[in-house]
Amino acid sequence: MLSQWIDLTLAERVPDTEGRLPFGHYRQWEPGVLELLPSQPQPQARACVISVGVHGNETAPIELLGELLSRLEAGQLRLGAPVLLILGNLPAIRAGERFIDTNLNRLFQRGQDRQGDEPDRARALMAAVDAFYARHAGAPRLHYDLHTAIRDSRFPRFAVEPHAEAHTAAEQWRWLAAAGLQAVLHQHQHSWTFSHYSKHYHGAQAFTLELGKVAPFGGNDLVALRPMRGLLEALIEGREPPGQAPAAMAFFRVEHELMRRSRDFCLHFADETANFTEFAPGSLLASDGEAGDFRVGDTPLAVVFPNANVEVGARAALLVKPGPVPEGSD
Repeated sequence: MLSQWIDLTLAERVPDTEGRLPFGHYRQWEPGVLELLPSQPQPQARACVISVGVHGNETAPIELLGELLSRLEAGQLRLGAPVLLILGNLPAIRAGERFIDTNLNRLFQRGQDRQGDEPDRARALMAAVDAFYARHAGAPRLHYDLHTAIRDSRFPRFAVEPHAEAHTAAEQWRWLAAAGLQAVLHQHQHSWTFSHYSKHYHGAQAFTLELGKVAPFGGNDLVALRPMRGLLEALIEGREPPGQAPAAMAFFRVEHELMRRSRDFCLHFADETANFTEFAPGSLLASDGEAGDFRVGDTPLAVVFPNANVEVGARAALLVKPGPVPEGSD
């Protein structure tokens, strides 16, 4: 069943809610939320949350998860850590759309009382993460939320480090570098994404990981993601992942958020502009009927996640500049 879990879930067929697998067993708590429990947790095991499909059209992470499940069921991986696997926005995955009514990855905030399917799903996923970490309170907490970007990028595979009081362990930078990540973006304020939820509320080591560009099912280059698969396999098996010097990655920090304040909003660069494209001082980047124009100041800035078609009140782009390699990470 494990190798068919994704297909059965997306087909709205009810898979077995509990079952055995080599070296452990599984339990489905609700559609799209599956817990793997090892018969014998390893000494280095972490309580791992691996989420995919928070945006429904980002298929490479879903296919990558399918590979991991097939290898687990075949006994090619030895389950050695508790793992919570999450398929995020099920209706959006089925429809091949980023979301149905609103961006699920802006709703992971305790106390949010918005109405609708996506706010309801956010509340259910927050509760699932809360319960998982409570069941495994003695294990270090980790959450990798896997995505793909909607556009090309100077760095096709990059990590977003959520803003929170919890400190990022130096080992994370080494693991991500060895997993083929090419850049890291440090967030400057709370963002209420899924990875931010685990870091902010649970002190987990948590990242949003962008693993290439959006493509339909079957159109992804999973060979390029083999190093990332290696990292996830190590965590699932409860062993130390491989590491590499973090200086192999470029580090960036957010300097400004471009917000869409009105319906009269536009970005003054091409729609196909790649993530991390740099703009010179004085460049006009955005105009808004309420907020006015935004121009780059005295220091060049690069743009990440530009999207002029977001909802009014939502972020339309991040503007970033290079930063240092974190101290103590070598």
